[in-house]
Amino acid sequence: MNAVEISAGAGFLVAFAGGIATMPGLPRRPNAERVDVAPDGSITGLV
Repeated sequence: MNAVEISAGAGFLVAFAGGIATMPGLPRRPNAERVDVAPDGSITGLV
């Protein structure tokens, strides 16, 4: 299946190529945005 879905609430397009399962109810701000690398090389923001 090749398709494009509009996620108007999130403000982006989702491109599908092949068999993909989507998950409803994800947070507005992804947890990946909270991950950072400190100047000393340690990783912060991981739960």
